[in-house]
Amino acid sequence: MTSITLPDGPAQTPVTADTVLRYHLCWKHRDLDGVMALYHPDVEYHDFFQNRVMGHAELREYVRVCLPREAGEDIIHSDRIRVDGCTAFIQYEVTVQGGDGLTAFHSSEAITVKDGLIRRVNEYATLVRQGSKSISNGGLRPATSRLGLSPRQLSTMAQDLEHYFQRQRPYLDPELDLQQVAKDSGYSRNQISYLLNQVLGQSFYRYVNQARLQHLLAGLDGSSGGATMDALAFGAGFNSLSAFYKAFREHTGLSPKAYVKQLSLRART
Repeated sequence: MTSITLPDGPAQTPVTADTVLRYHLCWKHRDLDGVMALYHPDVEYHDFFQNRVMGHAELREYVRVCLPREAGEDIIHSDRIRVDGCTAFIQYEVTVQGGDGLTAFHSSEAITVKDGLIRRVNEYATLVRQGSKSISNGGLRPATSRLGLSPRQLSTMAQDLEHYFQRQRPYLDPELDLQQVAKDSGYSRNQISYLLNQVLGQSFYRYVNQARLQHLLAGLDGSSGGATMDALAFGAGFNSLSAFYKAFREHTGLSPKAYVKQLSLRART
């Protein structure tokens, strides 16, 4: 890429502020055409997390898969948009949730504006797991570069996976495997494995068993008709009682018997 010479100075600040605010609102409202209309024809988008540089022709698909699927995606801005001449600076956090995992990407963007259009974006991100120190993006970069995943794409993928499990309840099939989930959700096996293992820090089977356990716990409201806990476990998709008891204790801190007793005591009070 060639170096860019842009007009700068205080006179440019209001133009930059207006352009970047409109850009931010288009992302927030999932307006793909609005986002694309704000890119300069010669835009350079540097995604340093993926070690990738994109031009205008590549950006439409990139933005499309990064936009939130539903309103209210959990992107938290950690500071106001700061503008200095032709450059604006944005800091935010993208939360990725799935199963019992919680991860955040601390992200920042430097956006350069020319003639009311975005000429350059430098995007940076660092992965931080709940209760842990930052994970260097240098160690993650080769995998994400090959898979074509940005922090926002990972967040969207996690949402899609969560919605798929909630709406279609594939975990009720005791033979469910990664290949079937990839086929049904529209992502590749490698993408889902990366999201679960490297971002959320859990295996595929732990993710599935957490969904099964949440299904079972939601049904422990006296409507089971006297079914045994083992029968409920198999009905929720567990094909191993040892896996069920392990997941139950890890999630609740109690044995199934002690948990049911606790529920009974609460119901009497």
